[in-house]
Amino acid sequence: MKKQFVVIGLGRFGSSVASTLLSQGHEVLVIDRDMSKVDPFMSTATLAVQADATDESVLKELGIRNYEHAIVAIGEDIHSSLLVTLLLKEIKVNTVITKAKDDRHGKMLSKIGADRVVYPERDMGERLAHHLGSNNLIEHIRLSREYDIIEITAPKTFVNKSVDALSKMTKKKMTVIAIKKGDGVDISPHPDSKIEQHDILLIVGEKSLLSKLEQET
Repeated sequence: MKKQFVVIGLGRFGSSVASTLLSQGHEVLVIDRDMSKVDPFMSTATLAVQADATDESVLKELGIRNYEHAIVAIGEDIHSSLLVTLLLKEIKVNTVITKAKDDRHGKMLSKIGADRVVYPERDMGERLAHHLGSNNLIEHIRLSREYDIIEITAPKTFVNKSVDALSKMTKKKMTVIAIKKGDGVDISPHPDSKIEQHDILLIVGEKSLLSKLEQET
């Protein structure tokens, strides 16, 4: 289903988000103070505007309240990031997602009403570190402070064991939520499903346990 987004701030993160949403067929309004950053979207975005998003009258004139989701991708200018987020919430945009520079910035954004705060630089650094330090990791997703999701090649210690046996073996600190065998994927596998060599596993669990699994072969 086509959705409506406004992306404010067209640095690397904002441009990437906008381009991906457009490639998926969504309606996207892009805004930046710098015309050189707006230009690449003139022929692809639903609407591309050079404007100062900290000006409430500009946001109202552009009909921002009619957009379902707003992504505030202003990185270095914390004051502008906070002000734009606050204005979007006051205008009553349904969902406001804001990029944070650091934890302090993120806490301030949460306090003024950001529905979601993202840390692209930090998250990318963590993912890269996990990949570089792992023996079998395919993908690593941060889920919360305590839990992550990883996609790994089945470690030797898992082969010929059932999904239920693995859960019990780890005292239910992890759960196999999908198994990929060749071209087939078993979503929510049966507790008796056996893990085979070369299976790809999608696992949700405690960070400390998953970190250990990443080191196994």
